[in-house]
Amino acid sequence: MSNANILVIEDDEDIREGIRILLESEDYRIIEAADGWEGLRLLADDTDLVILDIMMPGISGLKTCEEIRKISFVPVLFLTAKAQESDKLIGLMAGGDDYLTKPFSYAELLGRVKAQLRRYQIYRGKEEETVKTGEQYIESGRFRINENYNELFVDGLEMNLSDIEYHILLLMMQYPKRIFSAQNLYESIWSEPYFYSCNATVMVHIRNLRKKVEKDPQNPVSITTVWGKGYRFDE
Repeated sequence: MSNANILVIEDDEDIREGIRILLESEDYRIIEAADGWEGLRLLADDTDLVILDIMMPGISGLKTCEEIRKISFVPVLFLTAKAQESDKLIGLMAGGDDYLTKPFSYAELLGRVKAQLRRYQIYRGKEEETVKTGEQYIESGRFRINENYNELFVDGLEMNLSDIEYHILLLMMQYPKRIFSAQNLYESIWSEPYFYSCNATVMVHIRNLRKKVEKDPQNPVSITTVWGKGYRFDE
């Protein structure tokens, strides 16, 4: 997705400049912000991706992401100097879509950026191949989901899902009762090789999805866990 608008929120000027140079060479348009408050002011409807540092003075990257999620479901790629699994999961629980640990290579950054933009194209219905004559929905029990773009109704009420949450639910509703392992989901949705640590990433997104669609997220009846095997859609 060349010419995409990418907002980089990073207090380190050198890192910001490095990201800008690398991504501008790929024909992306880069908007820079030195802190979270400036980033929130610069966030626009045509922003296609936010690259966000977790550790910043003033408003943290985590709080910035929470504020972004109040008004937008643009994908957020966290940059973190911490490699602990708990720090990564906190970022995902705050509404982030993916994370990259510093220091990172150009190939790592570009790969993550392209993956997020590719998913967001589908999320916003930007690709011509996702445009079809007439709407197509899958309906099951309390759920009604659009197969072409991110639109979900639960009990008749429209729900706001992130692009990853939408694609997880869509995949599971397309194959009800089928058990998806964490590896199945990760490789299908993220389109990346699965490692054991990815299990926690899937778990956090499932947890966030349940909070939005289950009547009692602590006792889910639609997106259930099959212990030792994975998850399935049971509606």
